[in-house]
Amino acid sequence: MARFAPNRQGVRRRSQPRPGAFCAHWGESHGMTIIEQTPAELAPPALDLARSALFLDLDGTLAPLVARPQDVGPEPRRTAILEELVRRMDGRVAILSGRTLAEIDHILDRAVRPVAAVHGLDRREPDGTHSPPEPHPDLPAVAAAFHGLATAAPGLLVETKGLSVALHYRQAPDQAEAVRALAGDWAERTGLKMQPGHMVVELRTPGPDKGDSLAAFMDAAPFRGAIPVFVGDDQTDEPAFAAARRLGGAGVLVGQIRNSAATHRLEDVDAVLNWLEAAL
Repeated sequence: MARFAPNRQGVRRRSQPRPGAFCAHWGESHGMTIIEQTPAELAPPALDLARSALFLDLDGTLAPLVARPQDVGPEPRRTAILEELVRRMDGRVAILSGRTLAEIDHILDRAVRPVAAVHGLDRREPDGTHSPPEPHPDLPAVAAAFHGLATAAPGLLVETKGLSVALHYRQAPDQAEAVRALAGDWAERTGLKMQPGHMVVELRTPGPDKGDSLAAFMDAAPFRGAIPVFVGDDQTDEPAFAAARRLGGAGVLVGQIRNSAATHRLEDVDAVLNWLEAAL
């Protein structure tokens, strides 16, 4: 079965490509790689458990996107897959998510120790070491402003994460422009980093992103020397796609095809779980 393997240029490719499969054509636009290929031809090769380092987003990748973030909880099949991956890959599995560390541990049943929470800002090391950064002092004021808009526009949902504040408009899509305008104004006034996502805008304490955290994990045991593979679905995952490729690895985009630094694609969460399970 074809697997991620290094070529002479340090870019990962299939070691045994099937005729007509995985022949990508690339272009550059605004610093983002364009995948010019049909969805069926973008499926990733089998994950090489012996040589890969696996980095996974959570919402939209391991768990379906839902209207209310608090409605996502543990799922036995997903937990079992992650626990077995951690065992078979000698710990070279990490979660890079926009959620808080506590939420990730709850949803994934603490199956994975290395975690970069809040989009890479809050990292727990493979040995369990955790030194969270200080939250930006203007976050309470931002939360109050977001709550003010949510009160005036039913359907908006404010999510506070300690190091960031998010305003979800999945249940009020007509408020997208107002949400972006409010967040952009506060980002300009405070220096907070504005992080757009799937039907959400987040303002977070400045600091490392998912790409920075992936690189930091790859510089330490047990990840050092492995082939990084990152799986994610959102624009917030682009720094991690780029970091994985820069370090000689690959990125797997989940969902609809779009301009991305990812090299492969899977259709949805079920496809991700099936792909991971097939490697075990």
